[in-house]
Amino acid sequence: MKDNGLGMTQPNLFKETFPYSEIPKTVFNNVLVPMDLPEKIWITDTTFRDGQQSMSSFTVDQIATIYDYLHKLDNGSGIIRQTEFFLYTEKDRKAVEECMKRGYEFPQITSWIRAKKEDLQLVKEMGIKETGMLMSCSDYHIFDKLKMNREQAMNAYLSIAENALENGIIPRCHLEDITRADFFGFVVPFVQKLMELSEKSGLQVKIRACDTLGLGVPYNGVELPRSVPAIIHGLRKYAGVPSDSIEWHGHNDFYSVVTNSATSWLYGSASVNTTLFGIGERTGNCPLEAMVVEYGQLKGSTKDMDLTIITEIADYFKKELDYEVPQRTPFVGSEFNVTRAGIHADGLLKNEEIYNAFDTSKILNRPALVAVNEYSGVAGIAAWINGYFKLKGSNKLNKKDSRILPIKKWVDEQYENGRTTVIRNDELESITLKYITNLLEEKDDEQAVI
Repeated sequence: MKDNGLGMTQPNLFKETFPYSEIPKTVFNNVLVPMDLPEKIWITDTTFRDGQQSMSSFTVDQIATIYDYLHKLDNGSGIIRQTEFFLYTEKDRKAVEECMKRGYEFPQITSWIRAKKEDLQLVKEMGIKETGMLMSCSDYHIFDKLKMNREQAMNAYLSIAENALENGIIPRCHLEDITRADFFGFVVPFVQKLMELSEKSGLQVKIRACDTLGLGVPYNGVELPRSVPAIIHGLRKYAGVPSDSIEWHGHNDFYSVVTNSATSWLYGSASVNTTLFGIGERTGNCPLEAMVVEYGQLKGSTKDMDLTIITEIADYFKKELDYEVPQRTPFVGSEFNVTRAGIHADGLLKNEEIYNAFDTSKILNRPALVAVNEYSGVAGIAAWINGYFKLKGSNKLNKKDSRILPIKKWVDEQYENGRTTVIRNDELESITLKYITNLLEEKDDEQAVI
């Protein structure tokens, strides 16, 4: 017979919710918990740890450059608060040293280790003041991977956390697979013990709630272990964890990573963990740029962050790392604010706000563009010219400008002759400058006025 606490001898795998031979179930119990968005919320980064595992390994110089970009993006706001590193190889440690030389306040440099003393020794040698520690908390991991029971796992985790605190190192306890864990049978009693260690030591112990397989759901009234609201609320109410010690780490296996991360904020987690462009194992992590924008929506301001750096980082990944963000990825994909529909192009031409949700040119240095094809018409071509050449004010073309007609004729001939692809920007630039010869002069004059 099963014991419902730490001494249980058989794992609780929640097979009613996770039958494995079927899609996981979302079970409602209609127990509602209150929203409680913290006054201060922030973002942490794991591009160099979880993210780097999904693509070719970064060089030391590349890591240092990306770290510089993160610093520029944060721009002294403290919203992009931390980033974490591996310490296992000589290259890992060299990269950390290069980044530490910068002396940046944000993002703070942290590390990630297994809950082992030999790993903690690496943190001590590097002089890092906070480290993540892997502490798997579901019975899938405790019984089947670690080959322990709950009490043995808890004692092992507490021992390494206590060791860290004795050395003045803040442990950030990664509760791996929390969305399949027995919340009241293991998570709560374990985290209560961690909070006791925190109080005794006078140092903050942090809790990272890891949705390892992306199984969390954002709906209020869902049963544990899948409920993001109940997990965050429960960590605060039943385990005594303050909001500024709670961090959410999600994956995108069920297309919910951004919503789940925002939900964790709404129910009391101060921090969400991300990677640039959502890179990470399997379907990836929560995209950092998505949460930067989500921060602005929830708080009404992006403070001092410089969001134009997001576009620079995307360009760097493409040119330096040979990594191209999927074209339709929000905010960073090459097509995210490009329209192909003729009627939409006509709307953009009359007022950009009709089909562009915010000033992407000002905020992201990404002007709204139009892709020209057989359906674009003169309105689409005019909108493309204005966007591509960044024409402003009186220099902007409208669809009645007669200079567009020969360009329109050339486009039509392309498709009459069997073309099926969108006209490339370089082609359009060449044909446009052929028929509107003073276009670059008008652009320069307008920019000089500005």
